[in-house]
Amino acid sequence: MMGIKERNFQPLLDDLSLEVLVPKDNFYRRLEERIDLSFVRELVLPLYANGGRHSIDPVVFFKLQLVLFFENLRSERQLMEVVADRLSLRWYVGYDLHELLPDHSSLTKIRERYGLEVFRNFFARIVEMCVEAGIVGGKELFFDATKVEADAAVDSLAPRWFVEAHLSDLFKEDDVRHQNDSEDPQDVEEAEVEDEGVVRSLPTAEDEDLLRSNSAGKDWISRVGKQDRSFSSGPRKRTSDSRASRTDPDATPMYEMVWQRP
Repeated sequence: MMGIKERNFQPLLDDLSLEVLVPKDNFYRRLEERIDLSFVRELVLPLYANGGRHSIDPVVFFKLQLVLFFENLRSERQLMEVVADRLSLRWYVGYDLHELLPDHSSLTKIRERYGLEVFRNFFARIVEMCVEAGIVGGKELFFDATKVEADAAVDSLAPRWFVEAHLSDLFKEDDVRHQNDSEDPQDVEEAEVEDEGVVRSLPTAEDEDLLRSNSAGKDWISRVGKQDRSFSSGPRKRTSDSRASRTDPDATPMYEMVWQRP
């Protein structure tokens, strides 16, 4: 059965209560005045039985979700710890000092019961309320997005000769490993003993064999039929001619185009 939370703050002393302790200009007082969340009870009513024990008020649940956002909290467990410690948050959700707050595990179960569609309808109604209040216009649109660094990000770029040498070395290691798997184990152990003390490292820019190899032909990507990186218009060279991504050598850097309003 859906529960409905009554706001009833008892005096601590003669005239001292939670209603008095929360400042009049507190953010959550202004939020309570401007956003009426009572519509959520009708929104989730089909999800509750007609009888049984009273649940947490859906208004309280969605108020706690707003607190989670405004306080930039990471979990509902942390949320309830903050609510228990803040007078203004207790006042906002309607729980007096002597009342037991909802457990964080109950919030998880409620969220699972409501599902995605209820949350979509909730936020759609919030946007409608903002439009009705005149704080949303159609002249300018702002989009919020999450930036995720790509595998072939700019930070992964390195001189092309370094990337080619590194990949070539990796393939050589695979060939040696494959060859060792097919050899007699005793011969492999003897070979490892002979190689003790040998330091293996990537070639450097001064490596003469690497310089001769690079000047003898095109890069390894072109030799296996990949895209042609050559230029036919003037002496200008692209970034991809000299630099490659260590994580994705086929990726090609490009200029970012920024559109500005006139």
